[in-house]
Amino acid sequence: MHHPSATPDPRHDGLVRVRGAREHNLKGVDVDIPRDVLAVFTGVSGSGKSSLAFGTIYAEAQRRYFESVAPYARRLIHQVGAPKVGEISGLPPAVSLQQSRSAPTSRSSVGTVTTLSNSLRMLFSRAGTYQEGAERLDSDAFSPNTAAGACPECHGLGQVHRTTEELLVPDASLSIREGAIAAWPGAWQGKNLRDVLDALGYDVDRPWRELSQADRDWILFTDEQPVVTVHPVRDAGRIHRPYQGTYMSANRYVLKTFSDSKSQSLRAKAERFLESRPCPACGGARLRAEALAVTFAGRTIADLAGVPLADLADLLAPTDDTSQTARVLTDDLRARIATVTELGLGYLSLDRATPTLSAGELQRLRLATQLRSGLFGVVYVLDEPSAGLHPADTESLLTVLDRLKAAGNSVFVVEHHLDVMRHADWLVDVGPKAGEHGGRVLHSGPVDGLREVAESATARYLFDEEPAPVREVRSPSGWLKVGPVTRHNLRDVTAAFPLGAFTAVTGVSGSGKSTLIGEIGEELEGVGRLVVVDQKPIGRTPRSNLATYTGLFDVVRKVFAATDEAKARGYGVGRFSFNVAGGRCETCQGEGFVSVELLFLPSTYTPCPDCAGARYNPETLDVAYRGRNIAEVLDLTVESAAEFFEAADDDAARPVLRSLRTLLDVGLGYLRLGQPATELSGGEAQRIKLASELQRVRRGHTLYLLDEPTTGLHPADVEVLLRQLNGLVDAGNSVVVVEHDMAVVAGADWVVDMGPGGGAAGGRVVVAGPPAAVAASRESRTAPYLRRALGT
Repeated sequence: MHHPSATPDPRHDGLVRVRGAREHNLKGVDVDIPRDVLAVFTGVSGSGKSSLAFGTIYAEAQRRYFESVAPYARRLIHQVGAPKVGEISGLPPAVSLQQSRSAPTSRSSVGTVTTLSNSLRMLFSRAGTYQEGAERLDSDAFSPNTAAGACPECHGLGQVHRTTEELLVPDASLSIREGAIAAWPGAWQGKNLRDVLDALGYDVDRPWRELSQADRDWILFTDEQPVVTVHPVRDAGRIHRPYQGTYMSANRYVLKTFSDSKSQSLRAKAERFLESRPCPACGGARLRAEALAVTFAGRTIADLAGVPLADLADLLAPTDDTSQTARVLTDDLRARIATVTELGLGYLSLDRATPTLSAGELQRLRLATQLRSGLFGVVYVLDEPSAGLHPADTESLLTVLDRLKAAGNSVFVVEHHLDVMRHADWLVDVGPKAGEHGGRVLHSGPVDGLREVAESATARYLFDEEPAPVREVRSPSGWLKVGPVTRHNLRDVTAAFPLGAFTAVTGVSGSGKSTLIGEIGEELEGVGRLVVVDQKPIGRTPRSNLATYTGLFDVVRKVFAATDEAKARGYGVGRFSFNVAGGRCETCQGEGFVSVELLFLPSTYTPCPDCAGARYNPETLDVAYRGRNIAEVLDLTVESAAEFFEAADDDAARPVLRSLRTLLDVGLGYLRLGQPATELSGGEAQRIKLASELQRVRRGHTLYLLDEPTTGLHPADVEVLLRQLNGLVDAGNSVVVVEHDMAVVAGADWVVDMGPGGGAAGGRVVVAGPPAAVAASRESRTAPYLRRALGT
């Protein structure tokens, strides 16, 4: 498949040549990477390896694709901007399986991502057992996302949303005028509804609980929309003319807002007044009755979608009386399920909603789907596919990557896992450090060549032959008992965690680790304060960023409002916020971006034409603190900001320094203060939360729970993180982590190993004890890898 390309190709010599890459922190990088190999990009977090793999190589492949597809896409590229790179030659088309940040819809599920749902529907349509006299249904009729298949009652969502009087009126002692109906819109719209009720003859000044039930029901739930003439109450000195007002009940308003509003915040507000429960018509199965009457192997399609994939494959196994049609379809289904189970995801079911999956799970599902797609001659760009994988599953991941390569593709992987690095044909190491101290390629060649590179942080760990230093195991100050727990795949499980110690919970994917630690709550004896530091994004919009989340921004705004220039102009703290009118640029409303909608393509953000991304209007930017305006301060990295405020030697800025130091302590010195939350990875979000916790001075015992804190971290950053966590334990607190990184587990005081397998084959504590004791276990799938880490 060789397409003549626009630029003459220096005789295709099997290399992707990148020249002059300057995306993000890259310092004019030139690098050659062979095609048709497994190439791994390494470097500390923030070194620029993702900017090279995704920001440059993948972005350029995508730009060329857009240009070839649609003339109008040139406009888009012009707006989004091509990646900052001199040129790239020898680049095949690219497919990204990056951990997506997009919020998938509630209708998206494991079945839709892998397209296994399509095949299962086909099976039911063509080979299902129909009731006597029922006519054959098209495969569309088995999908909850089509008009033909969706249950008419809940429109295929499986849940019905409804309001209740308790939710709509939380405080029944208030009158309507005092705001009894909490679900009503605010401001003028709410007053209007109140005046309309008044005009209709309802008493808006009596406490809600004194109104008759019939009146209350009408006010909250009527579907009528009567129109009346309203004579507004006069405000002093303002003349209000009578007007025609329409009434809409609270229930109707909430449901309408929830289903129609484009505004995320209005929908979220409406959702607070709704409760959801399984739809009474389909019992949560999402399909209409005709589809649920069809069975295969004695089960409905909804039953099969709820079974873990590993078990589904067995249920679909052919028997003697399986028809030829059914056999062809089930063979195909089982072959495709096999790739998913091979990547350690056999515990997922087809109806599991995409938003509930971790980034690593989602990426591996996409990988399994790609394996069957038969593409060849493309570059696959992957972002840490080993994230959230037990070492036992990492081996099957490597097999899968090899199969993609064997099919004639190039596989480019950004990765921190040493086993994946050792398996590479070609290694590109970026560094030496993060942010402005990184951005150079230190090595590009076979893995072994990295030994000679003195300044590489990766080399230290990759070729480190000496066993881990033996640690004294701390003796616990007490024990925390959890359980018995029966949830998901846990049956009556009890576990004990040492207090005043560092505990690692291990086990293969789906063995029940997260379920077990999810049972630790503040009500348990010995917990004290509970702090859960997870990988959920710190905000879903560009409005929330590093500075707003850590509270740093409040102090920075005070510092600006205290300058002489600000005082002279009468600018208060609010002037320096980009979330309220006043100081912000109104074109983009302080977002710094405007959204560009394009046919067929996901909408993209481009810098605002007026403020060019600064977020503020020119007047606000006139105010400077020590030579920088507020936009310039937000543009500083944590590290530069620390130097800037240190030099300022200003008492008002002291608290800023404290926040900045904790961010430096968790290895985030390379992030910009104003970096939008949407650009942060899960691991970065988790470390920001940890930093916010570290800067609070605590009294009394605190238990910190972290789910895979080393995801997205280079071994050098893992060391920094462990120093922080061990510091918390030395101060008398307890730390519990779910972890796959054996270096972390080897350094723990206590290990709780779950398993032995995933899903139904797991869900119990296989062995618990100090690392050396767990490593000696015969039954544990973690033990062999832990022994290697302990060097025993």
